[in-house]
Amino acid sequence: MKNDINTRVCPVERAGGLDNRFRSLIQNPSRILKPYITQGMTVLDLGCGPGFFSIEMARMLNGSGKVIAADLQDGMLEKIYKKIAGTVLEENIQLHKCGTNKIGVTEKVDFVLAFYMIHEVPDQESLFLELKSIIKPEGIMYIVEPSFHVSKKAFENMVLIINKAGFKITDRPKILFGRSLVITSGTSYDRKIIAADRY
Repeated sequence: MKNDINTRVCPVERAGGLDNRFRSLIQNPSRILKPYITQGMTVLDLGCGPGFFSIEMARMLNGSGKVIAADLQDGMLEKIYKKIAGTVLEENIQLHKCGTNKIGVTEKVDFVLAFYMIHEVPDQESLFLELKSIIKPEGIMYIVEPSFHVSKKAFENMVLIINKAGFKITDRPKILFGRSLVITSGTSYDRKIIAADRY
């Protein structure tokens, strides 16, 4: 199982491709995430890699709340640490090493970003069930998968798993080189529907 996971996950040696100026131009973190990040939030960057999104989300929180930068590989977390050590961002970014088959975050979060990483997980059903227990009832998750690597059929199969786990799809934003979803944990979404039906 461990070897299977290693073949799926982007290696630390290729981290430069995930964090460069060109990517900032086509997938600008603040532009993509501005509608979802507000001060005081606890944010989970799942499969954070070298921190391309983690660092920008911490800046968006502006000294409040925190970002949990979670990754399976120590090398990726070390890259983030080197960037934030001794800066004001160090106080707002918590580094978290995921287990082989478990995220392992026990704190409830307001927002989860999973950018280009769900396809790396062999057991997506278990992943989304664990995420269901992590995201607050009013929480949001933004998923982006690479369209050049994940087929439309594979993406829609993931959607079925998401629905089965009890999440609700609220949007499908357009993003360059990606297939994306915005989902909620369902509870607060259902409450709004019930409240609207009363009137």
